[in-house]
Parts: sequence; C-alpha cells; structure tokens
Amino acid sequence: MSGRDLFCQPRRFGRGAALTLVFASVLVAGAATGSLPGPDRKSPADEARSAVPAGRPEDVAEAAAEAMAAGESPMEAAERAVSRSGDRWGAVYSQGEYEEFEEALDGAYTGVGLWARRERDGRIEVSKVRPGSPAATAGIRAGDRLRSVDGAEVDGRPVTEVVALLRGDTLDTPAGTSVRLGVERGTRAWDLTLRRARMSIDPVTVRSLAGGITVIRIASFTKGAGDEVRAAVRKAPAATGIVLDLRGNSGGLVTEAVTAASAFLDGGLVATYDVDGAQRALHAEPGGDTGRPLVAVVDGGTMSAAELLTGALQDRGRAVVVGTRTFGKGSVQMPSRLPDGSVAELTVGHYRTPSGRTVDGRGITPDLEADRGVLGRAETVLSGLGES
Repeated sequence: MSGRDLFCQPRRFGRGAALTLVFASVLVAGAATGSLPGPDRKSPADEARSAVPAGRPEDVAEAAAEAMAAGESPMEAAERAVSRSGDRWGAVYSQGEYEEFEEALDGAYTGVGLWARRERDGRIEVSKVRPGSPAATAGIRAGDRLRSVDGAEVDGRPVTEVVALLRGDTLDTPAGTSVRLGVERGTRAWDLTLRRARMSIDPVTVRSLAGGITVIRIASFTKGAGDEVRAAVRKAPAATGIVLDLRGNSGGLVTEAVTAASAFLDGGLVATYDVDGAQRALHAEPGGDTGRPLVAVVDGGTMSAAELLTGALQDRGRAVVVGTRTFGKGSVQMPSRLPDGSVAELTVGHYRTPSGRTVDGRGITPDLEADRGVLGRAETVLSGLGES
C-alpha cells in the first residue's frame, strides 16, 4: 500500500507548494497498519494540474465539488471518478488516513504492529507482524486471516480501509485505545482485543557477516533513512564489501532513496521522470563511496523508491543486483485536496532508470537470479568483486 516526497516534505498542503513524488505503495498494493505505508508520490497540489495517463485530477476535484454542492459526499464522488479513470494506482483517502500515512513516513505511528495484504479472493491476510508489538504479544502470526475489525467484516475491503479501522477512525486516536479483531488460522477462528501502541519505525539496521562484510538493511524510506545509510557506509570497515538489503522495501520518501544513492555514487543521474510530457531528473550528491564492493539484494516486495535506488546502482555499474525480479511500481502520483478534506491521488507520470528503462509493470531483473540462500550468494559475489 503502499506507497514519498521528491524534493521536500509533503507536509500539509497549506505549507507552500511542496513538490513530492509518491511512487505508490503498500497502501494500495498491500501493506498496513503498523508499518510504513510506503506510497511514494509526486505532488504538490499546484504543480501538476494537467492531463494524466488514465484520468485528470481536475475532473476528480470537479466531481467532488459538484457532489458537495448537491449535499452528497465529495469523497464518494471522487472514489467513483477514480474508479472510472482506470488508473491502477489511483486512490482516495480520508483526511485522517492521509494524515496518518504522512505521520508514518516521519518515522512513528499508532497501531497494532501488523502488515496486511488483500488476496485475489478479497480476503485480508496478515503478511508480517512487528516483534514486540501488540499483535505479536497477542499471538497473531503471518498467514493468519483477518476476518473483522471492531465487528466490521473486512473481506473485500480496500487495504486502506482496513488500515484505517485498525489504527482508529481519527488521526488523534491515542495509544492505549482498544480494537477488537476477528482472526482465523486454518480451521480455528477466534476474537481478541488489542490495545494500540505508539511505535517508532527503525528503517535502517546494520549487522556484520564473516569476513567483515557489512549488511545494511533498509526496510522503508522514512524520514532520515538516507542519512542513516550514509553514516553506516562511513562506519563500515575499510576495504570491505557491503550488502544493501532492499528485500520487502515497499518504498517511502523518494528524497531518502536519492540520499541513499548518494552514499555510493559521486553525483550523477539517479532517475528521470515525466509529468505531462515534461522530463525531470533526480541527481545524487557528489562524494559517495564509489570504490567499495557493493551488492544490492532484492525480491518481489522491493517496490517504488527502492526500485529507483536499485535501478540507479545497477545502471551506473555501481552494484551487482542479486535476488528475484522486483515488484514493478514506477508511476508518479499527485495528491489533490478535495472540498471535504479528503485526498485523491491520480497517476501523472512514470520514472525511468538512468539508462532509460521503464520500471512500472516490469520491475528490475537482477544480475544474478536467486530465491534461496540470497545472502550467501551475495557474499560469493562480493568475494569476486573484491579480487577484481
């Protein structure tokens, strides 16, 4: 679900025309409540008011305004307009949902600590549980089916709605409030009550492997993640290799992905993107470590901003990519504020890697395909890179 900013924060729309880039996310594709809803998106509300591949932001806004004048729900009218547009990544969020998503990108959230995805049959499945979270303490496991939240059945609902139910109906739903879940595991079904907790996101973790190899895992591109990557590279033992683990990274703030790229590049192109036919470019800062052996590890859960980083390192010849094909989310969304405070997002363009490859719908193919023993493969590759 995904799921942001390109040059500056997407913070509330009233604070200037912040240019943001949302490369979609776990919000739409599947992630959830306690985790980073990673949409990465392109904005501001003023910057790209023009035709989009599958619909037009102004058409959605007009439909919402007409509905409000007629005493109807602007959000429901916008949802109908987005649905008719055929935009795969188009979505409408309530004001509270959108504020929560932005808050999570700042590195903190109130929730129960589980990720969820919608299966093809409409059922909601728990895909991951945060250790130490209320969900983990209650014994919820990955693979469990989520049947209901506070008595409301969730089958067939968009993941964004399920996230809102789990986190609470309003932005200021405090930690300590309770939420009742209906859960199913195999033939067993039961209800349990959790209390929401305030949790921080630790997007970057660092550990060492034998031989001095440093593994830098980026779980999501929340605020400050790029600088944490640069700090980890500086602290890594000299003349040793680095594994950049991007598996399961569903995206986040594009600026942070570009900063992370700057840790390994001496300036130069990271990606290009288009908005209404106008070409734009993202560049790394100079001064990165260009000599240390580097392997990027990816899988089908590597999305959006994480794909942008992977594509840049691969195209620039800076890293060998190991793993399985990435998700393939490379479109740019623009958020538009509606009369009732809800937010509609429609696709306004797509990004490409430095060599001009399109990622959306295709993903990135690793240099070395591996779905098992991936870190071992990465170590082997690094040993060869170190000898060259």
